[in-house]
Amino acid sequence: MSEVVLDMESVVKRFGENEVLKGVSLQLHRHEVVCLIGASGSGKSTLLRCANLLETIEEGRITLFGQELTDPRIDPDLVRRHIGMVFQSYNLFPHLDVLENVVLGPVRALKRDRTEVEGEALALLDRIGLKERAHDYPERLSGGQQQRVAIVRSLAMRPALLLLDEVTSALDPTLVGEVLDLLVDLAHQGTTMLIATHEMNFARDVAHQVVYLDAGVLVEQGTPEEIFTNPRHHSTRNFLQRVR
Repeated sequence: MSEVVLDMESVVKRFGENEVLKGVSLQLHRHEVVCLIGASGSGKSTLLRCANLLETIEEGRITLFGQELTDPRIDPDLVRRHIGMVFQSYNLFPHLDVLENVVLGPVRALKRDRTEVEGEALALLDRIGLKERAHDYPERLSGGQQQRVAIVRSLAMRPALLLLDEVTSALDPTLVGEVLDLLVDLAHQGTTMLIATHEMNFARDVAHQVVYLDAGVLVEQGTPEEIFTNPRHHSTRNFLQRVR
């Protein structure tokens, strides 16, 4: 088995008296794609936000390459240089053109040479078919195009791990395919990804492991074949029957 990138041990997260994550343990290895599935409110997004230190956990332990992220002395900004996160809403800067949206992070946060970064950014935009739109502003792009730019913006930071939170949920159904195609390409290239998704066919085709969450509990984990063809837990079976 390849190197462990992310290790979440018995993670508990509460909002007031509401326990959203109830002792979730999950490992992600280098070049692995893990898809989180489950109904809205099951804890998928919260788990991703905890992994990126956007939420603090009440109990448990999270490590990235063996470095404990839950140590209060850790600098979240340093951690986020190694973890990219793409949200449901694209969160592009509306006052910056596409190229500047992609270039900003590596130049400002990583102090990299602008000329080098721009060359890499244009190559990434070319890869997703948007090089010709490099100097357009986000408002001139479709939702699918904006989401692809958001993913490329994260990739430009050269993250060790990419977190994606329901990145197709805000899109018109006709635009979902172009974003999923990009994720398929990234998976084939060995990008390490933890993806919360409601796209079951995508999870079946791309994931190495599928994790089913229900009300903050990791109910079942296995290969796509195990989860989708022969789930062990009745809760998993009931969920899959509802979404098919």
